[in-house]
Amino acid sequence: MMAHEALRDWTEWLTHERRSSLRTVEAYRHDIVLALAFFEQHLGGDVDLASLAKLSLADLRAWLAHETARSEKPTRRATNADSRARSRARRVSALRSFYRYLAVRFDVSNPAPGLLATPRLKKRLPRPLGQEQALAAPEGISDDAYTSAAALRDKALFTLLYGTGLRIGEALALDVRDLSNAGENMLRVVGKGGKERLVPLLPAVREALETWKAAHPSPSPDAPLFCGTRGGRLNPGVAQRAMREWRKGEGLPDSATPHALRHSFATHLMEGGADLRAIQELMGHASLSTTQAYTLADEKHLLDVWRKAHPRAEQE
Repeated sequence: MMAHEALRDWTEWLTHERRSSLRTVEAYRHDIVLALAFFEQHLGGDVDLASLAKLSLADLRAWLAHETARSEKPTRRATNADSRARSRARRVSALRSFYRYLAVRFDVSNPAPGLLATPRLKKRLPRPLGQEQALAAPEGISDDAYTSAAALRDKALFTLLYGTGLRIGEALALDVRDLSNAGENMLRVVGKGGKERLVPLLPAVREALETWKAAHPSPSPDAPLFCGTRGGRLNPGVAQRAMREWRKGEGLPDSATPHALRHSFATHLMEGGADLRAIQELMGHASLSTTQAYTLADEKHLLDVWRKAHPRAEQE
């Protein structure tokens, strides 16, 4: 079997079984396409599974070095050290994921990817919206919609994102039946790795979803809950563009994205005194350390409050 055929199978597995985000799938696929092109030139011929099994640690390092050098060419946009480190870390992650799939699916054994060093990355703190901005987003975004149906859809989608903390991919993967089966106001969601979790639906969220469902052009159980103009599942880019246009009008930074509503959900719960473990469950985080990033964000908020309110702060 040729490597590009395995790449196609792996991409399908990431999308439909692993349920990775569209952004992750595209980034990983792009990295492996570049890697295979490099190895074809490096080995002087087409790359098959046997060739992939024989690649050495030096071969993999040569590709990573090639990509680093290519990104630093004067004709390309300059990147800082943190950005270069993140790009390398993603490439290593893509290689490891690809080879793990090859080992399980095609019995291709190669320990080299596991020996690659991953650069240490600076931890990025979440960048949430303020509470007023997050509350205003669904209404503001829906006001800019071209049709009344799209307005109801967008209001329901963005109310859901902020009201439950779902990832945009999780929300867009919902079908109409998922809402119909949401008994006791608990919505069942399939997250990363196919893991299921239950998230509560606040009355305002439920109302927005039911209003949209009543106007849904094809509310059959197996239809996508959030659909585009042609009835297919809504593309994440459409939602991202809608929020981008709204944030421009509001003068908000580029960090105000659909994913920022997820950060806002967690941060505002944290500021309200919610338990860290409960937030972990609601967010679908596999590790508590991921949720603890919101503790750091909240500490910054508390420090700002201290600087504004404490008498001693003026003397600092």
